[in-house]
Amino acid sequence: MADIPLTALFVVLVALLACSAFFSGSETALMALNRYRMRHMAESGHPGARRAQRLLEKPDRLIGLILLGNNFVNILATQLATYLGYRIYGDVGIAIATGLLTLTLLLFAEVTPKTLGALHSERFAYPAARIYTPLLRLLYPLVWVINLIANGLLRALGVRTRDIDHHALSSDELRSVVNEAGSLIPGKHQKMLINILDLEKATVEDIMVPRHEIQGLDLEDDWDDIEQQLFMGSYTRMPVYHGNIDQIQGFIHVRNVLPLIYQGELNRETLRENLRDAYFIPEGTALNRQLLNFQRERRRIGLVVDEYGDIQGLVTLEDLLEEIVGEFTTDPAALSPDVMPQEDGSWVVDGGVHLRELNRMIGAHFRLDGPRTLNGLIIEHLETIPEASTSVLIDGYPIEIVQVKNNAVKAARIGRRLTSVASIDRQSGP
Repeated sequence: MADIPLTALFVVLVALLACSAFFSGSETALMALNRYRMRHMAESGHPGARRAQRLLEKPDRLIGLILLGNNFVNILATQLATYLGYRIYGDVGIAIATGLLTLTLLLFAEVTPKTLGALHSERFAYPAARIYTPLLRLLYPLVWVINLIANGLLRALGVRTRDIDHHALSSDELRSVVNEAGSLIPGKHQKMLINILDLEKATVEDIMVPRHEIQGLDLEDDWDDIEQQLFMGSYTRMPVYHGNIDQIQGFIHVRNVLPLIYQGELNRETLRENLRDAYFIPEGTALNRQLLNFQRERRRIGLVVDEYGDIQGLVTLEDLLEEIVGEFTTDPAALSPDVMPQEDGSWVVDGGVHLRELNRMIGAHFRLDGPRTLNGLIIEHLETIPEASTSVLIDGYPIEIVQVKNNAVKAARIGRRLTSVASIDRQSGP
């Protein structure tokens, strides 16, 4: 070896350092790959992504191969640098070579390539996979022996290496991914995706029309009044009942009976013949589940019942879809008649409005883990039925009771959220 020129030895040393940088950087790049993007690219036919996916299916083999190669070239580089130092400077050169090699390995074979691999994982990982695939086949017996010993040690520590966890993203993680998508997903689409994820957190009670607000046909009414409702009603599907909603007979689709009205053939009997059986929804049903139930049952409307079978409200497919896409039957800039903006920046709100709808319409932040309506929220907070002109502060919003009727808050004025309270809520939030 003494006959080999120093220039050739330095070239070999640089090549070994380059190999070490390759092993270090490619290891970080492969481990930093976005698994979902890699899977999509592999399914789209990207050859590098396919190779990387196959390698990462057995990470213990890949890590064993990389560490085997990295340690091998580092040891060779250490031996060669030591020899060069001794050959040039004698015994003092050994210490000089050790210090310089340590600094060189740290900067050029560890920190720099690992940083590049982490920042540009795809650019480095996919070409590296082209090299690792045949190299793994070539060195598989040695890698297998190393992994056998390493896995044996892990099993002794209670770690099962064969059970590789493939964790799916939770709804909260998906929500973070959507929020961080930035310009990749339009803002309106982002909001729709977030609303879909939030469906599992809401139930049919959050969007149902309360029992006392259900509009339907009472078969005990005068027939002229029933025909007038069919002509002038604002709904295409209505419940039909005897006396009260608990005596539900079914649902009528107005389009099916209008021809009979024009032909003078509609009466109580023909009306009953055109009824469709009522569809009942147990209270507490999550909105995402109910959306699937509507699809499976081919329904667009249903009645919410409690554990005793009593009707609590009515839910339509339109109401459910509006939880995803927002108000699509009216001008989205217009507020509901139940929420009237005032010149001073406050809102006069019907007490029966749902808190979810109120939050969405005025951008409020009322908590949704308790009462479902503004009336219920006020009464729960005060623990009594308030009188008109009573004021209360709830979730940072000053609320003045405007009208109380039939033991319920019929109207209230909601002011702008107090800045100091809002900042406290943000600091104390999760």
